[in-house]
Amino acid sequence: MADDTTPRTAPEMSWFAWGDPARARELDPGLRDLIAQVLRARLDERPPVPEEAVELAPSALTERARAALAAVVGGEHVRTDDAARLRHAGGKSTPDLLLRRSGAADPAPDAVLYPAGHDEVQRLLEVCSAERIAVVPFGGGTSVVGGLTPLRGRFGSVVALDLRRLDRLVSLDATSMTAVLEAGVRGPAAEELLARHGLMLGHLPQSHEYATIGGYAATRSSGQASSGYGRFEDMVVSLRAATPRGTLEAGGAPASAAGPDLRRLLLGSEGTLGVITEVGVRVRPLPETVLDEAWSFPDFATGVDALRALAQSDTRPTMARILDESETFVGAALGGHETRPGCQAVLGFEGTAAEVAARSAAVREVLARAGGTPLGAGPVAHWRENRFSSPYLRDTLLSAGVLAETLETAASWTDLLPLYSAVTGALTAALEGDEGGVVVMCHVSHTYPTGASLYFTVATAAGGDPLARWEGAKRAASDAIVANGGTITHHHAVGTDHRPWMAAEIGPLGAEVLRAVKAALDPEGVLNPGKLIPDARD
Repeated sequence: MADDTTPRTAPEMSWFAWGDPARARELDPGLRDLIAQVLRARLDERPPVPEEAVELAPSALTERARAALAAVVGGEHVRTDDAARLRHAGGKSTPDLLLRRSGAADPAPDAVLYPAGHDEVQRLLEVCSAERIAVVPFGGGTSVVGGLTPLRGRFGSVVALDLRRLDRLVSLDATSMTAVLEAGVRGPAAEELLARHGLMLGHLPQSHEYATIGGYAATRSSGQASSGYGRFEDMVVSLRAATPRGTLEAGGAPASAAGPDLRRLLLGSEGTLGVITEVGVRVRPLPETVLDEAWSFPDFATGVDALRALAQSDTRPTMARILDESETFVGAALGGHETRPGCQAVLGFEGTAAEVAARSAAVREVLARAGGTPLGAGPVAHWRENRFSSPYLRDTLLSAGVLAETLETAASWTDLLPLYSAVTGALTAALEGDEGGVVVMCHVSHTYPTGASLYFTVATAAGGDPLARWEGAKRAASDAIVANGGTITHHHAVGTDHRPWMAAEIGPLGAEVLRAVKAALDPEGVLNPGKLIPDARD
């Protein structure tokens, strides 16, 4: 069964900020004063330059190459105008936005291509490999680690391959509870297409409104319901990808012992080995009941121990996260709620009424024994209301001269709290000083029997050179992560930002294996150069 009726999607994202320009947030004067006081800095207005003031280098795409690409997708689907190129000039990290807001959009792609299906993607890659044109696959544009920066590498030109026209539910097998979706389907559209059949995927990262199915797979995404449903890679049953050498199809059976699982080559490959065009996923029935509960713990260590007890038990909530003292306080202050000492946890349960009742009762017992105090559903409702709007506040703060950014990692339960202290200390030491203070917040958002993730949010005065200021802090934090048993990225992916630490993460032989796979699938090296795969000199 297939469904070709495409749901409506959110408007195109702003060229200088996250998301829908109509949803940009204003900074309340009282909140502005509080932020200035906490950061010990005078906030000033730093609006973006007008779009017409952004300088783009002329497109370097040759007429011969343009004609060859247009022969595949049609001339109207090869765009070289400044508006299209600017909106594909990278992702949505704070460094990305700082550059664009200042009027710098170099590098920008020389053209943006809009293929309509797998076959067109395949033919475009063959043309680009023959013509030696670098290709950056582009889904929702939500990367925050430099994964979409249009680097030319050793090539004369680079194109962005926008997959928005790959937007169909290809097939649905309700008996096997699987579906195949094209890679350009955005998160909300995927849920709407499946809901028409009483089903859902249930994958909700913070980028959900704009991120795509292909992007989820290419970056090994994690969603807020990972405690119950797993990471996106756990939902994937099959993948189809176009490469310069041909089509690679992997998976499909419920389980197999036919050699190494080739899906794992494509999951997390970030467009460097091929362009994912179709993703087969496990689906589940829409839940009958959703129950939310918040809990309070006296300190972060106690809350972390409580989540560990849940992760290592037979009964887990669908969603579980614990905020440290700073994030708990800031969240209450931003929401205009009463602040209280300690840490807050937010939990959610989904399923049938009987399942939710049984699981929530078992979880309450574990949390109460671990020192938790129930707070009811109210705080979770507030958290859900603001879940997808937080990035808009980041952009508002940038306009007020406040640098706000995030980073994440994961480690074993044994290493988790020492890692938390080390990264918090590294960020504080890098940013605290003459230009103002710093607030470092953290929460555990994804838990496993053996360990958990740490998600840090940092706010500090932008200072005279905010880009250099953040790059120094990110470098210090990344060094602390590697030195203290953490992974360089849990779910944001590698891109350009984390690539310098990849050799340490996977070792020299692991790096050699990745380079060998790339040489086999992309012999000219045109796919997303400069991302993920360590250079032989690293």
